[in-house]
Amino acid sequence: MHIPSGSTSTLELLSFSQALEQALQPSLDYDTEQWLYVPNTYQEYRYILGTRGTHPLICVGINPSTAAPGDLDNTLKSVERVALHNGFDSFIMFNVYAQRATDPDDMEEVCNPTLHRENMEAFRYILSLDQQKCPAIWAAWGTIIEKRPYLPDCVRDMIAIGEEYHAQWFTAGKRSKKGHPHHPLYLRKDSGLDSFDVSTYLQTCL
Repeated sequence: MHIPSGSTSTLELLSFSQALEQALQPSLDYDTEQWLYVPNTYQEYRYILGTRGTHPLICVGINPSTAAPGDLDNTLKSVERVALHNGFDSFIMFNVYAQRATDPDDMEEVCNPTLHRENMEAFRYILSLDQQKCPAIWAAWGTIIEKRPYLPDCVRDMIAIGEEYHAQWFTAGKRSKKGHPHHPLYLRKDSGLDSFDVSTYLQTCL
């Protein structure tokens, strides 16, 4: 379990560029040629966790929990299986908001604009990694998007950035009655990806 120690506004946050520079250096804790982990040590926040490849499936949840390289939780194990089944050579777990909290009810009530800005820099970076120049984004946040009023606004910023990179959005599994994309945890490992009009979703479902 990870319970936030307090508001992220009280933390000395590493910018994404600083955290990435450290994450690209060799580590005694994990193989940096296999893993992308930013920041590269366990913090109250996480920008990126994933494997390295030329055509990653970018899975977007709400916020990170306790997973780390070589210590994936069941959600991340499911993400990796679905990515490989659908022809991707790697996966990247990204989140709408970067604060760690195993229980989303423990997320801070107010968006930290600095943390959000750096998280969007991380999003730009991972979109640039796809060597096919058509990054695939898997919306997988479930109904948790309703937990905080700032979360849809964070997704709107992601949509705008995605348009710059000609990103394609997908879902996997059955959507909720309100149209929310399915969470990865209980998906079959052979689940396919369905096209997702995320802009219309935000207008009609939130």
